[in-house]
Amino acid sequence: MYHYTAVQWLFFFFFYCFFGWCFESTYVSICKRKFVNRGFIRGPFLPLYGSGAIMMLLVSAPVRDNLVLVFFAGCIGATALEYVTGVVMEALFKVRYWDYSHKRFNFQGQICLSSSLCWGALTVLMTRFLHPAVERLAFLIPPAALTALVTVVLVWFSVDFAFSFQAAMDLRDILVRTEQAKKELERMQKRLDVLIAVAGDEWDSRKEAFVQRSVQKREEVLSGMEELLSGMEERFDALRRELPASDILKEKRGEVMELWERFVGNRRVREEKLDTFLKGINRRRLLKTNPTMTSKRFQETLDELKKAAAEYRKGFSWKGFSEESQEDRRDED
Repeated sequence: MYHYTAVQWLFFFFFYCFFGWCFESTYVSICKRKFVNRGFIRGPFLPLYGSGAIMMLLVSAPVRDNLVLVFFAGCIGATALEYVTGVVMEALFKVRYWDYSHKRFNFQGQICLSSSLCWGALTVLMTRFLHPAVERLAFLIPPAALTALVTVVLVWFSVDFAFSFQAAMDLRDILVRTEQAKKELERMQKRLDVLIAVAGDEWDSRKEAFVQRSVQKREEVLSGMEELLSGMEERFDALRRELPASDILKEKRGEVMELWERFVGNRRVREEKLDTFLKGINRRRLLKTNPTMTSKRFQETLDELKKAAAEYRKGFSWKGFSEESQEDRRDED
């Protein structure tokens, strides 16, 4: 077994966090053909690699004289850590910071065979070649200097992690609130469909189609938040045209006005919250440095936020961005 002091263990953790950041940032930058400061936190550290390295050292220590057992110990230990970390982060933040769903032999998109094999190979390389050199480096540094160095990095890392954690929580909140706003708009849309159908002359012929549309899954009815907002405006325009000639709608005028006020208020609050979110540099950085971030429930909003963060500039307006996006879609059509 390894016999290190707490300061030395922390030194190893931060060293491998930095090593992982160099490896990951280089790989992603090559794939994206531009520099990407990869990672959950802002500084040059990837906590998963640091934790994984410590895990590899601990699980491989009892069998470090047998390379085959070291390989399998690394596969199992690091894969378990990756899976638990991924599940906890997705449950907490509502997004995945890595996703292996597109790879063969994956489990829930959190782990996959190729990644596990890489962890095993890295365990062999680290324990045989890399860690002995890192260990010698730690022993060469005077204890007082090592303690001072680790303390400074620990403070920096802790502050950085706190800000990054808050940014991730802010992202979660904006995704959840946008989803709630979308559901509220959907309920309003269904009510507007009823009012429009009742006001028209073809209610009987439109009733069956309306009922079928209402029971469809939400994601099949709507293609996006902007399409939903545009559809709501079209419905209100239709009601304005029908209102003067429809006795039924005249009786429902109060309800129509209430729906309109709720719609306008919902849209304004959404735009204000999204603008406020994007003003935070840590929140924008979180989106820019995790291009592979995905979300099962909130992918549409997440994609919009990623695009907005990439194009953010002084005087940015989410409303302006939304209108620009609609124009782009019309041009594409």
